[in-house]
Amino acid sequence: MDQVNTPTLPAQSTDAIAPPRPGVGSRVTPFVPPLAAAGLAMALAPFVPLLSPLLLALVVGAVVANSPLMGVRAVVDHGPATRLLLRLGVAALGLQLPFGDIVGIGPAGLVVIATTVVVTFRGTLAVGRRLGLDEGFVMLLAAGFSICGAAAIAGVQDSVRAKEKFVALAVAMVTIFGSAMILLVPWLAGVIGLSDHQASIWAGASIHEVAQVAAAGSLIGGPAVALAMTVKLGRVTLLAPISALLAKGAKGANGTSTPLVPWFILAFAAAVALRSTGLLPTAVLDVTNLVTTLLLAAGMYGLGMGIRARDLWPLPVQALTLATVSTLIAGGTSLGLVLLVG
Repeated sequence: MDQVNTPTLPAQSTDAIAPPRPGVGSRVTPFVPPLAAAGLAMALAPFVPLLSPLLLALVVGAVVANSPLMGVRAVVDHGPATRLLLRLGVAALGLQLPFGDIVGIGPAGLVVIATTVVVTFRGTLAVGRRLGLDEGFVMLLAAGFSICGAAAIAGVQDSVRAKEKFVALAVAMVTIFGSAMILLVPWLAGVIGLSDHQASIWAGASIHEVAQVAAAGSLIGGPAVALAMTVKLGRVTLLAPISALLAKGAKGANGTSTPLVPWFILAFAAAVALRSTGLLPTAVLDVTNLVTTLLLAAGMYGLGMGIRARDLWPLPVQALTLATVSTLIAGGTSLGLVLLVG
């Protein structure tokens, strides 16, 4: 039998088909898009005073995620990188919380903070479960509305292990209802006849986002911003115990239990302790505040990348109902306590 000669292909260099070796460039590149988006959000924030750089970065991520451009997600979506940046930002947030300032609010203010957080968190969980909503979404909303909005949602996301669409929905609720409270709280404080001191405590104890509290405090006037922000940051300190509560009994993706307190929450507590020593000079604190905002905004960009417009619109009626009830619980509980002890 004649042998059939088959054509041979030219030999290829193994270098041409070998996967790229990890190096410095591959380790750095995934962090560039979220940090660039965060920088853009920080640059735009002064022109949009009602939105913090965190929420603006989330909007940037959502715009990119919903872009019709083919392959855009493959270029700019770096989930692990943004999650790491977000956790570092939550940890660094502790450097903004000197324990002495929080104690300086006084016993009455501390009672308002602790009671409002606990009642809002527990009440939101109870109502959400009664409405039959997804458990992960209910926990995210409870944390966000009772503590510090989008940053709290991001901080407990790992413990809750909610789907991305529920994270986006919870952040959307925080943005909508917290923005409404910027105008409502100062106006109602005037109608009720609260003093600036009482109105400041009420704003700090009830409004969801740190930036939203600052905006409301500026409308109250006088030294209200400083007091309202101190009260708000007092709520932020409760992120660690709430995170531990949510992590208790939670299961990881591989079926193992998650840590009782995530490493970045422990780092957050350590940062509070370091800030409270008074050893950090003002110049260093100014830099760390900017870095913290940059890290948190980069992480929020990552959350924005998980938003799909088709998953959020129309907004679920039950989710709106829970957000309304949670806002009323936070606002009503804190107002009642302010009138009672403030």
